[in-house]
Amino acid sequence: DYTPYMPVIGHHCAGTHHQTIGPVQRVVFLGDSVTRGTPPARLWEWYRAILTERLVALHGEDLVVDDCSAFGARTDDLLIGKRQIPQCFPDDGDDRATLVIFTVGGNDIAKWAQDKLGADEAMQAAEEASDLLDDALAWFREPGRFPNGVSVVFANPYEYTDGTGDLASCELSAVAELDGNWIEGAPAVLYFQERFMRAAVTYGFDLVFSLEHFCGHGFHHDDPASQCYLGPDAELWFDFTCIHPNTRGHLALADLFWATITDAPPEDAP
Repeated sequence: DYTPYMPVIGHHCAGTHHQTIGPVQRVVFLGDSVTRGTPPARLWEWYRAILTERLVALHGEDLVVDDCSAFGARTDDLLIGKRQIPQCFPDDGDDRATLVIFTVGGNDIAKWAQDKLGADEAMQAAEEASDLLDDALAWFREPGRFPNGVSVVFANPYEYTDGTGDLASCELSAVAELDGNWIEGAPAVLYFQERFMRAAVTYGFDLVFSLEHFCGHGFHHDDPASQCYLGPDAELWFDFTCIHPNTRGHLALADLFWATITDAPPEDAP
């Protein structure tokens, strides 16, 4: 339930609208393998590549684009662990107008599900992961770090079961140690999602609604009994790895980020 945080929702419904993102000189990608990009989708089909092309067209060929995302990254890897923020901002900030984009949280949830954490353990893990996300976002708001401004746009973590909790709905789920059902973790996952919104509101950044838009495009997309069922024409947006977007999913994610960044409807994306 996002209502207690009173977010401003963009008219496009792709995400929030807490920032007016003007001309930027540098774009930095952080986060996990959804941003880093994985086969079988080809490099130019990754949402990061699609978004980079659009942002260069918008802001000019002099736009500096850096990627510090990493496979397997979790919320602790933004500031500690893989140290993505220190890696991309070695001078403890930047005097260029900067836009930061990332996806994170999916690997946190996957680890809890793999370990089949009980309800209390999962809630504690969600609390800790949420606090780490807050720490990362607070870093960008430290006075003096970005004298010409910084904007941050990040996505909430989607899931591939279309709200059913059926981890085995993806054929290769057992390979990823995601099998059976994990109903005990549902309250923690919902809390984790709510904390993403709370963080966006608290720090004045923007949240992309990937969870909401990917719901109905998972491995139960053709199941009328699913709470996310969108009809017989709904496409699958996940690849065989269960947790990464396929080509269509990457395009959808790029459109969601684009709409949230530019405040234009996703269908108007170039």
